[in-house]
Amino acid sequence: MDIYQLWMGFVNVMADGLAGASAWQTLAYTLVVTHITIASVTIFLHRSQAHRSLDLGPVPSHFFRFWLWMTTGMITKEWVAIHRKHHAKCETEDDPHSPQTRGIRTVLLEGSELYRAEAKVQETLSKYGHNTPDDWIERNLYTRHSALGVSLMLIINVLLFGAIGAAVWAVQMLWIPITAAGIINGIGHWWGYRNFEAVDASTNISPWGIIIGGEELHNNHHTYPTSAKLSVKPHEFDIGWLYIRILQALGQATVRKTAPVLKLGEVRQQADGKTLEALIHHRYEVMADYAAALKRACGAELDRLREQGRKGSESWKQMLIAHRWLPRDDEKVPQGVKPQVAVAMASSPVLTKLVDMREELRQLWTRTNVSREQLVSDLQAWCQRAEESGIAALQEMSLRVKAARV
Repeated sequence: MDIYQLWMGFVNVMADGLAGASAWQTLAYTLVVTHITIASVTIFLHRSQAHRSLDLGPVPSHFFRFWLWMTTGMITKEWVAIHRKHHAKCETEDDPHSPQTRGIRTVLLEGSELYRAEAKVQETLSKYGHNTPDDWIERNLYTRHSALGVSLMLIINVLLFGAIGAAVWAVQMLWIPITAAGIINGIGHWWGYRNFEAVDASTNISPWGIIIGGEELHNNHHTYPTSAKLSVKPHEFDIGWLYIRILQALGQATVRKTAPVLKLGEVRQQADGKTLEALIHHRYEVMADYAAALKRACGAELDRLREQGRKGSESWKQMLIAHRWLPRDDEKVPQGVKPQVAVAMASSPVLTKLVDMREELRQLWTRTNVSREQLVSDLQAWCQRAEESGIAALQEMSLRVKAARV
């Protein structure tokens, strides 16, 4: 074989690759490898390492570490430390990537730069990066030569697919900066729906967590950060949890914690210490139910205005605004709409009563300088007033509270 034939053989490999894959096969490969990267981030880095919500067996644990080294070059300790700081300092100036303080445009377009900048802060790594892998291969390969893995990935892709393999590699390299650094850290704290009034601005981007491995359910995660399962509602789906269940069935994963599920038993004649314990334990779910009751009450007021022929009136518009914002906590309501919400609420004794008693109920777990006995007494008084209010939503809420079990 002469030099010309060798050269032409090399040219053919560079053009078509050893795999000889079609365009559709190359696309399928790209989707599969990027999805494995997403699964590695959400299962290993996020749920297992950062939040310790599950323990992984040695085989999947090391596979995920190896795969992330090959496809992202991210260092476990850095990622974990930055994410833990995000939770500890969420939506403050110290949050490494909050769109509430840095702007949505910055987080979307410069999310990876924010990550790299924070990764250089030794205080962050020392304070938040504890209990991450520190074995020989981590110190001498994955951390010391973090760029080597992605370089090998480039070579593999080019050998398999030829020149187009470089484009496949580029997609792999952009996948986490776009989906994690941009979409989850950005849109997940900016736009979407909320199941729970978490203290931060987190939102669920989509009820079906498939493309980003379940991380789409970001409000659920911030409400229950140590839960290995990110879906909480019957209509929600977390594909990362599906993979964890498969690993669990294979004996390669142990789930340590999931979000508490509100259990209802026989309605107690009177609220007691166990009722208070259940209320505090399930406070996010209880307040989500309360928000739904407020939304229904606003809907009833809109129906009343419609029957009176006042649809489109100023009162109608104000009630529409209240329908959207009154179920939210007061600090989450934009200042610009608070006057309209206040007017709408003042026009309805039912809404006023519901809002007032919601705040009283919230005080049962926010007051830290009150004895348990006093809190039980206050809960009993709240339930009695709710049942005597003549408002169906309050009566139902009282019965639900007295039926709650841990």
